[in-house]
Amino acid sequence: MPRPWEANPSARFTRRLGKSARELGDTDRKDGCPDIWQLDNGDIAVIGRDLTANYAEHLPADATIAADERLVIIPGHMLSHAKPDIPDA
Repeated sequence: MPRPWEANPSARFTRRLGKSARELGDTDRKDGCPDIWQLDNGDIAVIGRDLTANYAEHLPADATIAADERLVIIPGHMLSHAKPDIPDA
């Protein structure tokens, strides 16, 4: 049975939400830059540290991570700075 939502691998990046890691001081400009992007289909891409293995056994009872999913962590202030770019529901 198909899932109600599937990620579309052909969607393209359209705009950054919030400020870049460089603007926020969260990168040394070499590699490993957390980021939040809106895709052309409206979905959101989050670039962060993969801590799936670290958090898997500590998830809340109503949260699950499928085999093809990863739990990523980004700096909290990065999401706060993205708030003005995220429309209300």
